Amino acid sequence: MALLSLDGVTVRFGARAALDAVDLDVAEQETVCVLGPSGSGKSTLLRVVAGLQHADSGRVLLSGRDQSDEPVHRRGVGLMFQDHQLFPQRDAGGNVAFGLRMRGVGRVERDRRVAELLELVGLPGAGRRAVASLSGGEQQRVALARALAPEPRLLMLDEPLGQLDRGLRERLVVELRELFGRLGTTVLAVTHDQGEAFALADRVVVMREGRIAQTGTPLEVWQRPADEFVARFLGFDNVVPATVGGGVADTVWGRIPVPDGSREGKGSVLVRPPGVRIRETPDGLRCVAETCVFRGDHVAVRLRPPRGPLLEAEVPLRDAPETGAEVTVAFAAEEVVVLG
Repeated sequence: MALLSLDGVTVRFGARAALDAVDLDVAEQETVCVLGPSGSGKSTLLRVVAGLQHADSGRVLLSGRDQSDEPVHRRGVGLMFQDHQLFPQRDAGGNVAFGLRMRGVGRVERDRRVAELLELVGLPGAGRRAVASLSGGEQQRVALARALAPEPRLLMLDEPLGQLDRGLRERLVVELRELFGRLGTTVLAVTHDQGEAFALADRVVVMREGRIAQTGTPLEVWQRPADEFVARFLGFDNVVPATVGGGVADTVWGRIPVPDGSREGKGSVLVRPPGVRIRETPDGLRCVAETCVFRGDHVAVRLRPPRGPLLEAEVPLRDAPETGAEVTVAFAAEEVVVLG
């Protein structure tokens, strides 16, 4: 049995459906990250599970029990917001202890639990520090410790690292994944940051206009986007209409090889940038290198073909063309995805 189940959950704001008959299961000890652009419904989904937003139809079940009439404080879930929402008048330890005080936990046990949690999130001995003296990353850790203190059966994170700089986010997301695995915590998180979600999640859910566009492991979603919307949301721009048959796709860029077993007929294809190969070949696509951007271990090259949209290629540093150079392009079938 899933720890959390959403069964046909719909939320309407006037004529607009913020959630449209959403079905979603989250298993025990699983970390699920919900991705989507602004207005896709991801934050509304979190609020419905927490009990902060009423569902117009459908059910939210925790451990198989319908939560329709269950108040927020009795659902046994923890919620951590993007802006942390720490109590400025309380020190770090007082913030972590808040939920324990509300549950009537005695002082000795409360102090022990606070010290344990602060050490767990990497802030040993910080209980007496004022909130104002904490850095953004430290406040994020205190907010996490506060959410974990009552031992929620489900921890929900709303853009948990959104206010931190990229370097700190990248470090903390690794720490969070290790921490949740060690504690066996079940996590439902929402974020707009693909890198954050793919690093943290066991499973990724991509939302569009109140519906689930795709769900799968990070590798599955990255390697096989379900459709053009998911592909473009993930940052892939090499998408064009195509007619697929006989192992190739007829496109405005010419005939592109596709993997064996690809769906045939009319649709669209994605060519990942590593699959755009700059090489001399007599039947290749002639392009002009418009821009070349250094990206650390490769160069991102934007190519102007005779017809159709620009192509983006990823090439090794040694193979990067000069801006304005004319080059020939071939396509690697293993980097081509036929989209639904």
